[in-house]
Amino acid sequence: MIITVIAFAIYGGISYLMYTKVRHYGSLVLFQFVVISILSTLMGHIIDLYNEQRKREQEIEELKVKNLQSRYDALTNQINPHFFFNSLNGLTSLIRKKNNEETLTYVNKLSDVFRYILQSDKKGLVTLAEELTFVNAFRYMMEVRFANKLEYHIEIDKNVLSQKVPVLSILPLLDNVVVHNMIDSNHKMIIDIFINKNNELVISNPVYPKLSPAETNGTGLNNLESRFLLLMGQQIRVESKGSVFNVYLPLGQSI
Repeated sequence: MIITVIAFAIYGGISYLMYTKVRHYGSLVLFQFVVISILSTLMGHIIDLYNEQRKREQEIEELKVKNLQSRYDALTNQINPHFFFNSLNGLTSLIRKKNNEETLTYVNKLSDVFRYILQSDKKGLVTLAEELTFVNAFRYMMEVRFANKLEYHIEIDKNVLSQKVPVLSILPLLDNVVVHNMIDSNHKMIIDIFINKNNELVISNPVYPKLSPAETNGTGLNNLESRFLLLMGQQIRVESKGSVFNVYLPLGQSI
């Protein structure tokens, strides 16, 4: 409004000196002034509304990010207690056997595993190479715990090791294999980890259902799916063929 008044004051003064013989000139200038003032006011109001909307959208987006981070932290933290108690079973078995050297190696691997887990709250996505390094430490612990009854076959091309996955993606899947299946001399468990043609990380295992249902709240796969949606915007795939159980994890872009 102020800019319009000043501009029309100058315009009106110059025009009056140049066109003093035009009838009703003052009314014409006044009409133009009113029209331009209304348009300027509406334009200013629209700009204010747009800025306010943008501000609100930014605030909502910030709240969403904070909410997603809180949910992700909560989902990740649910992994730790479950894994902790399962790990102690293997350590207890070695202590009873009084194999000090193997027990020491087991403790070192357990330390590596827990260091990775404790640092996971500072990470979102990690390279597949980092995740597999963790898996190798976990693998040793599980193979010791189940002697020759559990094996891991890992075949990953070096070209995909730089691609990304949410931290601790593989742990709940490996843990679920132990929780939901019989593993003994008659039911040898072989877990295959490989990359398929769709550039998905596949974790595959035979199914040997326990005689009694496992005591679990069933949140492992749901949590994993939620973390992939939160961090990568992609969904995991679960495929149960009766005798084989497969989980497909999408990989992110290379770092």
